[in-house]
Amino acid sequence: MKVVIAPDSFKGSLNAIAVARAMEKGILQVDPTIQTRLIPMADGGEGTVDAVVTALGGSIVPVRVSGPSGIPVESFYGVLPDSKTAVIELAAASGLNLLSVAERNPLWTTSYGFGELIKKALDDGARKLILGIGGSATNDGGVGMARALGVKFLDRNAGEIAPGGGNLSELDRIDASGLDDRLTRTDIVVACDVTNPLCGPQGASAVYGPQKGATPEMVTRLDRNLCHYGECLARSTGHAVKDIPGAGAAGGVGAALMAFLGAKLLPGAQIIMDIAELDRVLDGANFVLTGEGRTDKQTQFGKVPMAIASKAVNHHIPVVCLSGAITEDAASLYAYGFSGIFSIVEGPISLDEAMQETAPLLERAAERILRLFLAGIKR
Repeated sequence: MKVVIAPDSFKGSLNAIAVARAMEKGILQVDPTIQTRLIPMADGGEGTVDAVVTALGGSIVPVRVSGPSGIPVESFYGVLPDSKTAVIELAAASGLNLLSVAERNPLWTTSYGFGELIKKALDDGARKLILGIGGSATNDGGVGMARALGVKFLDRNAGEIAPGGGNLSELDRIDASGLDDRLTRTDIVVACDVTNPLCGPQGASAVYGPQKGATPEMVTRLDRNLCHYGECLARSTGHAVKDIPGAGAAGGVGAALMAFLGAKLLPGAQIIMDIAELDRVLDGANFVLTGEGRTDKQTQFGKVPMAIASKAVNHHIPVVCLSGAITEDAASLYAYGFSGIFSIVEGPISLDEAMQETAPLLERAAERILRLFLAGIKR
């Protein structure tokens, strides 16, 4: 029997590799002869580097860069076995996970460190970049990233504007003549799990600003600033990107990647599945386990379990999702082919306790699910 295990991370608790290993441990408790294939997944956010390096091999390069508040942080990127492909996740330099709740303020957080990671990878010889842009703490339109790569953002007095989304109203002109010319000779793939435009009711500020620390008043200001920035981008670069799906990803980093680098944004989970050759891995499989920290109706919009389920259904393989939390509207996911959606929680428990016990909870849940599956096929 062959079981494919392809979960996302349980954010704040376990990365995708640890989740997959916990599930595998439960599966092998049932029958140690079962063949398991572990495919740790990601959608472009935190864990993307681990997922790709695990799938293809390679190494992790430590780098010290500017964090989202401008204070240096210890970061990293991945290098694949060809030594020419770098895998970089924005969350490792400009991520929300790098700030405490009290430190979150998208008026001044910056994506500069993400640009520094890209530059370091180019300095080290990378000629293909796989960029994951989920999990940002920023709302600066990717200005920080682009500035680290040589672009100048000037006010009416030809001075550089200050960092952060709160200062984009001062932007008058963009000078991209100093953009690192190595980028024109670099293949760039962007993993993105959202389709929001740059501004408006569904834009970066309105939808994601609050989780980054924005008050309603700040959201209004940030949205107005990003709209102004989008107009400046079009005027200065000739690329009108603010209404393109994904332009609002990572607080507008998506817009900057499209306007300055000519990058195309692709579903993050799809990129990881292609890299891992999931279609080939699923050949001969009898059962698929996936999972995420929280499953709700939003899971159907490009999240890892939905992407995995789509593949499993195409191969006519039962797929079950294990999650830390499940909402009532998650029942809508059954229409997309899930055989089951289960919480790993076994009884009344606090969130802190559940997060501390995620690994054993996953292990026991995977064991229970497989025993039930085997009972069904033996009838």
